[in-house]
Amino acid sequence: MRIVIKVGTNLLAPADGLLDKSSIRALAEEIAALKKTGAGVVLVSSGAIGTGMGKMKITERPDSLREKQALAAIGQPILMQAYQECFGALGITIAQVLLNRQDFDDRSRYLNARNTMLSLLEMGVLPIINENDTVAVEEINFGDNDTLSALVAAKVSADWLFLLTDVDGLYIGGLEKGKVIPKVAKITAEIEACAGETSSSGKGTGGMKTKIMAAKIATASGVKMAIINGKSPEKISKMIEGEECGTVFLPGKALEPRKSWIAFGTKCKGKLVVDAGAAAALTQKDKSLLASGIAAVEGKFAVGDQVGIFDTAGKELARGLTYFSAEDINKVKGKKSSEIKQILPDAAYEEVIHKDNLVIL
Repeated sequence: MRIVIKVGTNLLAPADGLLDKSSIRALAEEIAALKKTGAGVVLVSSGAIGTGMGKMKITERPDSLREKQALAAIGQPILMQAYQECFGALGITIAQVLLNRQDFDDRSRYLNARNTMLSLLEMGVLPIINENDTVAVEEINFGDNDTLSALVAAKVSADWLFLLTDVDGLYIGGLEKGKVIPKVAKITAEIEACAGETSSSGKGTGGMKTKIMAAKIATASGVKMAIINGKSPEKISKMIEGEECGTVFLPGKALEPRKSWIAFGTKCKGKLVVDAGAAAALTQKDKSLLASGIAAVEGKFAVGDQVGIFDTAGKELARGLTYFSAEDINKVKGKKSSEIKQILPDAAYEEVIHKDNLVIL
């Protein structure tokens, strides 16, 4: 069994931002117990910026990228030292892995990172992953570690993804209603409406909304995802054994690895709006996207970039890798395939996005 665990800033550095060693020790003990069963475990850890804030006695998360990068640089070694102490005491070797969006966008880097993590697991080492906040810029960051953890779970073909937070799960009608949803078979508009917008502490970047987004990525990749209260990390084992102690999102049919990467691994660079005929051809008939069905183009993107495909009502239907740049699609949108060569003599394809490079959402 392969398990990815994501721990949030609220659990690691609550209130004053100083690291809570007791929480880290409890998490380490649970991971040690999981590893004794033969499970391979990957830990995705937030907390570098929050720990840096605590060290510098800063109470409000800064808005500027420069300040956040500086605080991450301060907090990351403090955080890793705490992990080294707690896991080392249990005989577990850890490895630090820092990732940014480019490690997922580029297919070869994506595969290299996957191979590194799988090699660490084969060695019995615990990879501890965080976003490389000290060098990431807005264009290449993930925005939150919920998304990062879901991408990692898909990357290593995990069986489970656990998001450890400071609440008991996803609540019906929001936290104030007090009733946790134990199982989600499908993420509907009603389920999404139960999610809030932001982190409750002001130190993290996630909230329940980002966890729902993570669930979409995980379940589409064949991974069970659970939201549980990280103050009791032993709930991880209990949930694996079938006990209801949080919210579990059940996977549907898993995308094959390359399609999972197309849908979620690489960052969306633009948007194509398609007419009703093209929308039906894509979603109901498993067809490629042709220029004739494209009504509008948004964004600047190049050949090979990932783009989102939307209907005229604004609903995202699919994502795919384009054979044409935004500039060239604007020249041929609405045109028949037979006309493309007349407009773009060097065009190598008739399809704007081939169905093999397309994922219906």
